[in-house]
Amino acid sequence: MTIQDPTLARSTEEAWLAAAYEVLTESGVEAVKIMPLAKRLGLTRTGFYWHFKDRDALLEAMIRHWEDTNTGNLVARCEAYAETIAEAVLNLFDCWFDPALFDGPLDLAIRNWARNDAGLQARLDRADARRQAAIEAMFARFGYPPAEAEIRALTMIYTQIGYISMQVTEDPAQRFGRVARYVEVFTGRRPSESDLRRFHARHGTALPDGATDDD
Repeated sequence: MTIQDPTLARSTEEAWLAAAYEVLTESGVEAVKIMPLAKRLGLTRTGFYWHFKDRDALLEAMIRHWEDTNTGNLVARCEAYAETIAEAVLNLFDCWFDPALFDGPLDLAIRNWARNDAGLQARLDRADARRQAAIEAMFARFGYPPAEAEIRALTMIYTQIGYISMQVTEDPAQRFGRVARYVEVFTGRRPSESDLRRFHARHGTALPDGATDDD
């Protein structure tokens, strides 16, 4: 179950979280208030207190969801089995192509929120450090020296943060068609056809023509 699940009964804790998520990603944390959320759900504010002690408890639940989902899944994909560094990076790319693994709008909302919340900024810094360490370890696993692993990890992180912050939109076919080249840029190695076929199979897409050509 995700925080955005639209089928939830409106009286559940998940429904309050889903409504809060929508407001957070649309308008920022300042707009996440109990009474407007109740009106959005067609409920009274009394129902809120069946699930949360106060607004701070609701905000904490969203932060924990972000930590568990975005950072937790990113680390898990970095640690997933892979025979080559190209396959390992494609495992990580699952996060960028599956919002159930990594929620881009939520990551952006958390970063914007942290600008004015020192406590959250500290948690964001720890999350970023954990993500960087996981990506560095992924490269080190395949023999990259520490300094190179660090730079390649930072390149991937900064690229993805920029992608999310700029709210880039691409035609899905175009985006999937660029995957092989992105892997080559980030790793210095061209993914094999079998690497790419496994990646595309996970996402229900066809391998683009010429995806493994060296031209």
